[in-house]
Amino acid sequence: MESKKISNSGRLMVLLGSLALLTILFVPMWQIQLTAPQYPEGLVLRIYPNKLGGNLDIINGLNHYIGMKPIHEDDFIELKVLPYIVAVFALVLFILAIDGKRKRLHIFFVVFLLFGILAMYDFWQWEYNYGHNLNPNAAIVVPGMAYQPPLIGFKQLLNFGAYSIPDIGGWLFIGTGALLLMVIFKEYWLNRKKPLARSKAMAGIILLVLTMWSCEPGPEPIKPGVDRCSYCTMTVSDNHFGAEILTKKGKAFKFDDIHCLLDYLDNKSIQAKDIKSIYLTDFAGSHALLNSADAILLKSDSIQGPMGGNLVAFSSLDSANKVKEKFPGILLRWNNIYKE
Repeated sequence: MESKKISNSGRLMVLLGSLALLTILFVPMWQIQLTAPQYPEGLVLRIYPNKLGGNLDIINGLNHYIGMKPIHEDDFIELKVLPYIVAVFALVLFILAIDGKRKRLHIFFVVFLLFGILAMYDFWQWEYNYGHNLNPNAAIVVPGMAYQPPLIGFKQLLNFGAYSIPDIGGWLFIGTGALLLMVIFKEYWLNRKKPLARSKAMAGIILLVLTMWSCEPGPEPIKPGVDRCSYCTMTVSDNHFGAEILTKKGKAFKFDDIHCLLDYLDNKSIQAKDIKSIYLTDFAGSHALLNSADAILLKSDSIQGPMGGNLVAFSSLDSANKVKEKFPGILLRWNNIYKE
């Protein structure tokens, strides 16, 4: 008869989850980073289980100009009750590690998951209220503009880029949930399978994890008539010449001409260490964005981009040579025109 108790290895993992939750009480759970030309070093709002930290005073001062009410710890009942909730979760996990009842662990995991979903919804509501309920008599009023930061990821808010991600405590919370799921899967499902089936299932899990780990955000499509060049601020009008910088944080800087991108890099408007990838628009075909390291470039005085640039990119040598026949020039690679 199948045991209804958690194995010793499973109990150890549950105990680790309990310790991780206790650690959350002393570290920030979430952070919202703000970057702008006037704040190149960036500003950050850190959310702890029981307080707010970071550059809160500066952020409140800036928010005053757009009519957003000040952010104060006393306005959030969540900061008063969250430490107790996390402590109770940690205590229950500790008891479960000793008790070892599998069914109770299943119930706890469902409650833990529902709490996580509810917490994220509450956070979204918090962002929505602050970003939409603005003073109509503020110094800066943009009709129809709201300033709600992203729940997770990046969002441009006027000249500020807002980047919202879990902090140490948030990753510990997510990691605890993943750890518990692994215990449940291992104890309940894998133990009921034959050895060969267990091996295949575990191999499938590892493959899935590696696939998810390797999935990284790609470039954002450049929208002519909508997007503005991050260097010259002109609206992108032609999708033959565009380019894009994707940062390690997932922010995309778009350009209407490769020369605008090069000037942006030469002016040190962004640090090389912050760049994840550089993309260039394929001059031919569907005008897809190509990784600059893979692109073939044609430099020709007969080609004039929106800002007077004479550089265009291609996905293959064949397509580059066909255009070169009509617009004589020289073929280059990205490292011929830009070196970090």
